[in-house]
Amino acid sequence: MEAKLETRKFVTQQAIRDSAGDRTLMIFIYLVLAAVLVIVLYPLIYILSSSLSSPSAVTSGRVWLWPVEFSLKGYAALTKNPQIMTGYGNSLFYTAVGTIISVTLTIMLAYPLSRRSFFGRNGLMMLITFTMLFNGGLIPTYLVVKALGMIDTRWAIVIPNAIWVWQVIIARSFFQSNVPEELMEASEMDGCSDLRFLWSVVVPLSKPIIAVLVLMYAVGQWNAYFDALIYLKSAERFPLQLVLRSIIIQNNSTGLMDAMKQVERQQLAELLKYSLIVVATLPVLLIYPFVQRYFVQGMLVGSVKG
Repeated sequence: MEAKLETRKFVTQQAIRDSAGDRTLMIFIYLVLAAVLVIVLYPLIYILSSSLSSPSAVTSGRVWLWPVEFSLKGYAALTKNPQIMTGYGNSLFYTAVGTIISVTLTIMLAYPLSRRSFFGRNGLMMLITFTMLFNGGLIPTYLVVKALGMIDTRWAIVIPNAIWVWQVIIARSFFQSNVPEELMEASEMDGCSDLRFLWSVVVPLSKPIIAVLVLMYAVGQWNAYFDALIYLKSAERFPLQLVLRSIIIQNNSTGLMDAMKQVERQQLAELLKYSLIVVATLPVLLIYPFVQRYFVQGMLVGSVKG
C-alpha cells in the first residue's frame, strides 16, 4: 500500500511539473509584463516628481525619477488662481450631470435594441452605426446647437455628445447576453410594464455594464475641452481643462519685461504643466479603483456578442 501511495505521489508530481520550455515561456512573459509596467508607470512617476520639484530643477532637466529640491510652488500657483476652483466646480458639474444623462439615454436606447420583439431594431441599429463613420461636421453641428439656443450655456457641453455609439453597442450586447426573453415574458404575465421591468429587473442585473458606462462617460466628460472651446464664451462656465489651457497660454506668452522675470515665468510655466496634469487626472485615479472590478467584468461580458 505504501509503495502504491509513493508511486501515485511521484506520478502526480511529475504530471504538474512544468517543462523547461514552459518555464522559459513564463519567464519571458514576466519579463515582457515587467517592461510594460515600467513603460506605463515611469511617465506617471516622472510627472508627479516634476510637479513636486523646483522650477529650476524641472527646466534644467535634473528630474528623472524622484523630486529634486522639493517644492510645492506649482500647486501654490494654481491655488492662487480663482479660476481653478471655478473650473473644478464646472468640470464636476459637467461630469456628474453629463454622465447621468449619457448613461440614462444609452440604457434607454440599447435595451430596446437588444429585444427581438422590437420592430425595426436592425434598421435603427444600422443608422446608429452609420454615425460612427460619417457625421455632419463641425459647422452643421454648431448651427444646430445655436438654433437650439444652447450657445454659451452648460447644456451645450452635456447634450450634443450625450450618446456614444460604441457604448450603445456594448450595452446592447450585454443586455442580449444577460437579460433573457423568458424573463421579460414572465414579468408581462405578472402585469409588469416595460418601464417597471427596466427599472426593477434590468438595471439591478446590469451593474457591471452600468459601471463601465459610468467610467467611460465620466472620463470622457472630465477630459473634454473642445466643445467648451467652441460653444462657451463666458469664463465662469469654462471647465477645468479649458482653464488650465488658458493658464498655460498666459504663462507662455511673451511681453515687455526684464530677462530675469521672463526666465522665472518660463520656469513657472514649465512647472505648471506637470502640476496641472496631476490636478486634472487625480479625480479619475481616485474613482477607477472602485469600479475596476465591474469595468473588467462588463467589458468581457458585453463584448461576447454584437
